[in-house]
Amino acid sequence: MTCTATETDADNRIRELLAEHGAPLARFVQRLTPINRQAAEDVLQETMVRAWRNLDSLPPQEDGRNRRWLFTVARRLVIDEARRRQVRPVEVTANPDLEYAVLGDETADKAIANDALRQAVGRLSNTHRQALYEVYFRDRSVEAVAADLNIPVGTVRSRIHYALRTIRAAVSEG
Repeated sequence: MTCTATETDADNRIRELLAEHGAPLARFVQRLTPINRQAAEDVLQETMVRAWRNLDSLPPQEDGRNRRWLFTVARRLVIDEARRRQVRPVEVTANPDLEYAVLGDETADKAIANDALRQAVGRLSNTHRQALYEVYFRDRSVEAVAADLNIPVGTVRSRIHYALRTIRAAVSEG
């Protein structure tokens, strides 16, 4: 493959653009895509590829319009990628640390916890169980339960307190 004068001129022009505008353009793109450094590098590379493809129509370097052109292309590439991501489903990246991890079976733990809870509730006195049931399972106020049972509000609260304390102790032991 022979290298012609126009290819050398194009290569030199791209090198000059990259030398003059590469660092500020990279910082600009990094601020637009702060989460993903790889995406920022991809945008920078695509911007330079488009500059190389459109070298003939690129504004002259002397008046600074080529810098605006590069920044505009980069900004539009970031916007286009953001729009593409909104349309696509969320990408999940593989985590090499978790790829071969053995996950525990939570079903057995839940079954044991439920059994301990059932046994703890079964050991409560009927008065404690009734107060707990009315307030937590039927979602009634302490005052309404006290009026129905014809006992003071403080007694209902006390029964609930001691019932919960007994259940917590039984479940934490079991």
